[in-house]
Amino acid sequence: MRLFNDFSFSALVAGFVTVLVGFTSSAAIVFQAAQALHATPEQIASWMWALGLAMGLSCIGLSLRYRVPVVTAWSTPGAALLVTSVAGVTMSEAIGAFMVSGLLILLMGVTGWFERAMQRIPQALASAMLAGVLLRFGFGAFTALQSQLVLALIMMAVYLILRRWQPRYAIMGVLLAGSLFAAAQGELRMGSISFELAKPVWTAPDLSWQALASVALPLFMVTMASQNVPGVTVLRANHYHPPISPLISWTGFTTIVLAPFGAFAINLAAITAAICMGRDAHEDASKRYVAAVAAGFFYVIVGIFGATVAALFAAFPKELVLVVAGLALLNIIGNGLALAVREENQREAAIITFVVTASGLTLFGIGSAFWGLIAGGVATLVLRKN
Repeated sequence: MRLFNDFSFSALVAGFVTVLVGFTSSAAIVFQAAQALHATPEQIASWMWALGLAMGLSCIGLSLRYRVPVVTAWSTPGAALLVTSVAGVTMSEAIGAFMVSGLLILLMGVTGWFERAMQRIPQALASAMLAGVLLRFGFGAFTALQSQLVLALIMMAVYLILRRWQPRYAIMGVLLAGSLFAAAQGELRMGSISFELAKPVWTAPDLSWQALASVALPLFMVTMASQNVPGVTVLRANHYHPPISPLISWTGFTTIVLAPFGAFAINLAAITAAICMGRDAHEDASKRYVAAVAAGFFYVIVGIFGATVAALFAAFPKELVLVVAGLALLNIIGNGLALAVREENQREAAIITFVVTASGLTLFGIGSAFWGLIAGGVATLVLRKN
């Protein structure tokens, strides 16, 4: 089987780092979203079960189908939106809104509208947006020096040494070195972890105009603009060109099926996907899909064990995760900037896209990645010479 022939330990580690970064960076927001809907502990565990299975199975299925690293994720901006927009909305009404949002995403996929819109984005702007999205993670690797100087320095030293002599295993070595040092310092908080299987809890959907207006439509817009647009950009910036419409369709369909159990929004990943697309996953770009399959495997485990795995990931020091993520994304940031400024006639518009995206600007609940593309697109039109 081709998957076994293409398997590498570095791809397995890249998959684990993908899940580690994705989970530790935003799981707390998902918990807050569930709590805003007055979810019981059993329902919160069900949310993690549904989200883990949705992300895991879609990662595995789509990556194997197209042999490219397709990584899916929950909508972090969508979860943040729920925290502030579900006042007066019942859990059943929210579930109904999740399903309507998924239906709209499915519609964008099957009609091809989204793919046709993405084809109009110049590569320079797309690459600049990618670099801007990832820049704060690059910063994070070095701001960790302020609170964990020795840990961060050890991990950076291991990274440079392995990049010089064994570049394929650099991130693997960084993760191992950081974990060993944290354990030696007593900073791996493993004592409170108890293994327990999550149980799915069905919540019957209900529809209300309030939930459609305050949850379904904003969730759909935020997920498409802030998540799926950068997700497609990451694929294309790394020279992967799977058909976009089926990818979007499957994320919408998966959301509809698992929404009654708590999968509020599934979309293409951007930041975590970039980890699976770098050389640290595999030197051969055609074999990096294995990293996405590995990420899917770990996401399924997250789903099966629910809150237990949340506690496991929370056991890692925050600074360790920041350094691993930042170093894993350095090459992707560099490649994005190189492509952004390569064409002189698009350079200024690309820089505007990069700066707006990196600024973290949020307007009307939509993140800076979308506004970076808008700003760059306007600059391209204005600066274009006949």
